[in-house]
Amino acid sequence: MAEFIELLSYPFMTRALIAGSLISVCASIIGVILILKHYALIGHGLSEIGFASLSISSALGLPALYISIPVMIISSFAILFISQKFKSAGDVAIAVASSGALASGVLVSSLKNSASNISAYLFGSILALNDSDLILSVILSTGIIFIFVIFYNRLFLITYNEDYAKTLGIKTEIYQILISILTALVVVLGMRMMGTLLISSVIILPAVTARNFANGFLKLIIFSGVISFINFIIGMSLSIIFNFPSGACIVLANIFILILVKVLKFIK
Repeated sequence: MAEFIELLSYPFMTRALIAGSLISVCASIIGVILILKHYALIGHGLSEIGFASLSISSALGLPALYISIPVMIISSFAILFISQKFKSAGDVAIAVASSGALASGVLVSSLKNSASNISAYLFGSILALNDSDLILSVILSTGIIFIFVIFYNRLFLITYNEDYAKTLGIKTEIYQILISILTALVVVLGMRMMGTLLISSVIILPAVTARNFANGFLKLIIFSGVISFINFIIGMSLSIIFNFPSGACIVLANIFILILVKVLKFIK
């Protein structure tokens, strides 16, 4: 226990805990919107497209975010448009696009002989965050939360009843774009923490868990954020104690809590 507490005092651990906590909360907020609007596949599709963008930026020797952020935002617009216009066909298109992006990312990385990059991109490396990564995470996470608070009422209406929002004169297309941008930013932030294969789980699972006992949009947001934060702390603690990969531990903590909630609900 003494070694565990001492480890928490190291700068790299402090950076990981601060950035991870903020990203987890932001991911859970976006996850609520995606779940309620039946856009759960969007997070999964974007995460694999993110892997391709990271691989390409690495191959070109460019800063990852310079490629990833614009690619992710454009991709989120396209995925949201397909999901809205084509419904079930949109799910197929997302699955095809995400699989193609994942394969392209692996191919580009293998051509550059960067197996270590593949591992970092796929499974995350939260303990490798530097000061600039932390600053960027804090700025973007704070911005996402601020934007959500400012436009809370509009996002609430669009999430629950988009047609009614249109009758009130709300430009729903603008807020759909806003949701796309926020989702893309969360995925970009989370890729460094969780990796592209796992970030969609952190977006979706806390919201799914919270829906089992939270009624109302605000309660769902709050409970989802709290659950996501607790699961992050549990996962990081297990990772430190047993020297397991942090991303996998966080996802498994989310799954365990979801199953526990389901069992308790069934018993009740």
